[in-house]
Amino acid sequence: MNAQPARLFCRDCLTTATGREGARRCPACGSPRLLAHPERDALAIAHVDCDAFYAAVEKRDDPSLRDKPVIVGGGRRGVVATCCYVARTFGVRSAMPMFKALDLCPDAVVIRPRMDHYVEVGRQVRAMMLDLTPLVEPLSIDEAFLDMSGTELVHRAPPALALARFAHDVERRIGISISIGLSYCKFLAKIASDLDKPRGFAIIGRAEARAFLAPRPIGQLWGVGAVTEKRLAAEGFHTLGDIQAMDETAFMRRLGSSEAQRLWRLANGRDDRVVSPDRETKSVSSETTFDADVADPETLAAVLFQLSEKTSARLKAQEIGGVTVTLKLKTADFRLRTRSVSLHEPTQLAGRIFEAARALLAKEADGARFRLIGVGLSGFHPAADCDRGDLADTRVAREKAAESAVDALRDKFGADAVVRGIAFRGGEK
Repeated sequence: MNAQPARLFCRDCLTTATGREGARRCPACGSPRLLAHPERDALAIAHVDCDAFYAAVEKRDDPSLRDKPVIVGGGRRGVVATCCYVARTFGVRSAMPMFKALDLCPDAVVIRPRMDHYVEVGRQVRAMMLDLTPLVEPLSIDEAFLDMSGTELVHRAPPALALARFAHDVERRIGISISIGLSYCKFLAKIASDLDKPRGFAIIGRAEARAFLAPRPIGQLWGVGAVTEKRLAAEGFHTLGDIQAMDETAFMRRLGSSEAQRLWRLANGRDDRVVSPDRETKSVSSETTFDADVADPETLAAVLFQLSEKTSARLKAQEIGGVTVTLKLKTADFRLRTRSVSLHEPTQLAGRIFEAARALLAKEADGARFRLIGVGLSGFHPAADCDRGDLADTRVAREKAAESAVDALRDKFGADAVVRGIAFRGGEK
């Protein structure tokens, strides 16, 4: 049976043509990067994700790194924040302990993260997104949902073609690549953006959604972690098709959970969440997972200090501070503990974040072994309202001056230029 004519366009030269759905090459430039889908022009919800973002920025800034394996992360006892696709061919992955990553790829170039710089590049990409549509919902500094509904007249192109032009422009103007997922809902758009990385563009339409989802593992569902996945497996649910096979009411009764309806609907390709441009960041945080569980309070405190410094740097880069400090711990049996305290005034300072978090840690470090530790701030205020002090708090000016001096040295000479106090005992140096 012959392939049917289809509307397609080339993601490299952006030529639009009518051809066979099985066409392999662009008739204009010969590129194999053609995009054709029966529902292509009827879909408007997109997920845009920068490819290996931190590593891509480092390669852009230093062209000598272009063909080398690059890892962005901590010291030998730290973890991989991200890595380039060259490093991934060796088996390196995000969140992998650094020692393991270097065992797999000993020739990798390791670069300490420059969060303030990445935030600035992320803002440039975000500004270009807003030129496409006002309906942009950021998820992090390098990814966002976009609702392209109603933009066809503005761009004189359907959403898919406008997004392909956008990807082209990001590469040309900013020097990094992105991957795009396009669908009718957020859940499937996000899945689609992972299907064809890097420089990907994948589409999941309504007609194929249930069949596409059926063989996928339960962990593919948004919000399902290891504990929930294990509980569902115990009930006999291993794939999304296992959930699809049940009636919605029967599944809810079987699971006996308030989350059951949401999970059933996602498994069946139903997601009514809208793209919300008013979505605000709820917290700024940093965390790390240990290669081996840790119980020693001094080791935990040392790592907590480093995470407080990272969180502080992110707050300063975004020109905000927070009033609520939250300590996050995950025990060896995957139980999550979160403890919070509100400060007298909002802060950006690493020292003050650490002081508050260490007091919370002291109550939890009772011999329990932890596999993860993190610290975050919420309850945001503008930077100008942070760390002003008063008659009862005369230390703040000296602390701000000291941290500003350290920040300036690190900006000039690199993140390792100054290592402060308790950090010498930490797990990321």
